[in-house]
Amino acid sequence: MAESSRRLVQYVVVRSDLARILGWPFGAVIAQACHAATAVIHLNYSDPDTQEYLAELDTMHKVVLEAPDEASLAALSEALRDKGVAHKLWVEQPENFPTCLALKPYPKEVAHPHLRKFKLFK
Repeated sequence: MAESSRRLVQYVVVRSDLARILGWPFGAVIAQACHAATAVIHLNYSDPDTQEYLAELDTMHKVVLEAPDEASLAALSEALRDKGVAHKLWVEQPENFPTCLALKPYPKEVAHPHLRKFKLFK
């Protein structure tokens, strides 16, 4: 059983330019975040942190951050990959257009340092 002070968080980073500059409807932007979050859970389903996170369905904690554009999202994905941080870069098909990424659930103190420069999505 996990310690009560241990907080698992799933971080999702969405490109803010999708709505602000490219004019995507907010529903479409939210759908991209849902796709990424679902995909990374699927890809890491057997991971102990993921299983613990899913076991507490009514108390899941997600943080949605914004990346200003495709380049910053790609740079984040590369940095996470280099550091061994499990995540899924969601690339909308058939356009082959990166829209967001989601990390598998991690203890906050593990994931947050990699995401400090990103603000909450507004």
